[in-house]
Amino acid sequence: MEIKQNISLKEFNTFGFDIHARYLAHIAHEKQLTKTLAEARQNSLPLLILGGGSNILFVQDYQGLVLRNEILGKEVIREDNDYVWVRLGAGENWHQVVLWSLDNGWGGIENLSLIPGTVGAAPMQNIGAYGVEICSVFSKLEAVNLESGTQHIFSTIDCQFGYRSSVFKSSLKDQFIITRVVLKLSKKPSFNISYGAISQTLGEMNVQELNISNISEAVIRIRRSKLPDPGTIGNAGSFFKNPIISKDLLHTLKTEYTNIPSYPIEGDLIKVPAGWLIEECNWKGYRKGDIGVHNKQALVLVNYGQGKGNELVELAHDIQDSVNAKFGIQLIPEVNII
Repeated sequence: MEIKQNISLKEFNTFGFDIHARYLAHIAHEKQLTKTLAEARQNSLPLLILGGGSNILFVQDYQGLVLRNEILGKEVIREDNDYVWVRLGAGENWHQVVLWSLDNGWGGIENLSLIPGTVGAAPMQNIGAYGVEICSVFSKLEAVNLESGTQHIFSTIDCQFGYRSSVFKSSLKDQFIITRVVLKLSKKPSFNISYGAISQTLGEMNVQELNISNISEAVIRIRRSKLPDPGTIGNAGSFFKNPIISKDLLHTLKTEYTNIPSYPIEGDLIKVPAGWLIEECNWKGYRKGDIGVHNKQALVLVNYGQGKGNELVELAHDIQDSVNAKFGIQLIPEVNII
């Protein structure tokens, strides 16, 4: 295994920021990972785990060892009349896994079509879209402790899933690298088309018989109509989490903003679209130099080519301040800032 030195990470982050890593190693299997971790410990190197680079914002060069998780594999490990359990390498492209599940007629993740990134990042972020989160199909995952090199199995309870979060973003942050993920997919899928514009899009597609493939196609059409391709414009998808507020605050806001969209979560909690809040503060389409806010989706911050990470962070702070001043809501970044 080769550890490369002074490597640009421009092609490994979807914002396209040209920062450098002191060291970079490509990890293709667990034995390689164990050896690399031992070398890192021996040399006291800081570690950064990098998957698809679709949820990370670099503001400076990384003075340690970047481990690019490229562990692949898709296999069925168990099935019954109703479900199939699939074990996936953490380096697999998430959308390609969704397409693979559709080809096999397995439901549960069709609403998560076209989400950028890798399988390993999916449970870490508890990725979600259009009324579905990965925790709803999650079975377990395998991960390696970065300090000891030992392997651990995490159940759904162990992962402590929350809204766009898990234990790997809180108490166990930067302590593990996820190597494999097991999902429980349905052979007799139910359909979730109540969220967003899925129903409308299915109508525009003239769908006569609902199935997981045309739901996926509807989601893909919606995402492509609103979100820029990172290959064309540098971005990491949704930059901020949709904030969760109380019913009381929503009631107060509705007295002035009668059209504010909202989605009940549980109990007294309501989710409000961050993109709507940002757009109401007139940020949609904003541009300063090569950094800006996408002109079709205010939730997406973009690098038009030569922008810098610290410039984008400054823009994010300005957006947070304006939303907080107008609505009394603090936006929280979904993107990891390094």
